[in-house]
Amino acid sequence: MADGIVSSPHGSRPNRVDRIMLEVILALIPGTLAMIWYFGWGILINLVLAGLFAVLTETVALKLRRRPALPALRDLSALVTALLFALAVPPTLPWWLTLLGMVFAIGVAKQLYGGLGYNPFNPAMAGYVFLLVSYPLAMTSWLPPYMLAEQNLGFVDSVRLIFTGTPPAGSTWDAITMATPLDQMRTQLDQNLMIEEIRASPLWGDFGGRGWEWVGNWFLLGGFFLLWRRVISWHIPVSMLLGLLITAGFFWTLDPQTHPFPAFHLFSGGAILGAFFIATDPVSACTTPKGQLIFGATIGVLVFVIRTWGGYPDAVAFCVLLMNIAAPTIDYYTQPRVLGHDRDT
Repeated sequence: MADGIVSSPHGSRPNRVDRIMLEVILALIPGTLAMIWYFGWGILINLVLAGLFAVLTETVALKLRRRPALPALRDLSALVTALLFALAVPPTLPWWLTLLGMVFAIGVAKQLYGGLGYNPFNPAMAGYVFLLVSYPLAMTSWLPPYMLAEQNLGFVDSVRLIFTGTPPAGSTWDAITMATPLDQMRTQLDQNLMIEEIRASPLWGDFGGRGWEWVGNWFLLGGFFLLWRRVISWHIPVSMLLGLLITAGFFWTLDPQTHPFPAFHLFSGGAILGAFFIATDPVSACTTPKGQLIFGATIGVLVFVIRTWGGYPDAVAFCVLLMNIAAPTIDYYTQPRVLGHDRDT
């Protein structure tokens, strides 16, 4: 070996886990700020609590496994899981439910399977669905956006509500919470109201719910940042959103009075957050390009199906977890042919 030449590999490692996770956190900032602006301080409090509980759970789990905690905490994956979970849950969620969600997401869905790189399910969505199935009322009690609220909660009111469950003096839970646009649309369609009648409410904006539309736009901006930085590829988000839009558009053309305009499904729930930040999880999603297209498109179709005929209006978490189960099989049948090998081998 010549002087000055070290052993291989000689290339740098630009795609370190901590760098990728940091860029995901940066991409979440615009949508996060929009959620705080429209839905109050509870969003920020949930983010802080989820982050602390995630780090604590990861540390305890690694100690129980007799593994060093610091290297795992430095990769920021637990923090990203916490942020995605906190952005999906209501701003009024009691602190102990956030703790339970993080224990399940980090301790069960991630560390029980061996840690980062071994988890078959998206940890944030596993924690979210665990709470949604177990505590449906608390997980669907959303605050209205500030322009529709009878009483906007200050920081102290939000802290008291999250830690004690006590609404501000002179208020009740019914007065400070309301149904999400997806819940509202589904409930009123079940009551045989037409789309024109439903959209006469001040809850609605141009396409989806007021406030929710802008939150979706800012998460979309963060998604474009991830594409530009090549943290994710276009296959899953584009195919997921197209699968949702095309399916919704088909039924809308059949009957526009019982099926909302397709853009409603993009700007009234977690579709955009799910497409760019959740479904693209590199561990639990498909890895082959063709498989990613199938994976994303199927999630989009399932989101519409569950929102329209299922029990939970915002179905992104369920659909992602269902397709996490199918991802290994999809990858197996969509592997690209190895150069020089016959297609049958």
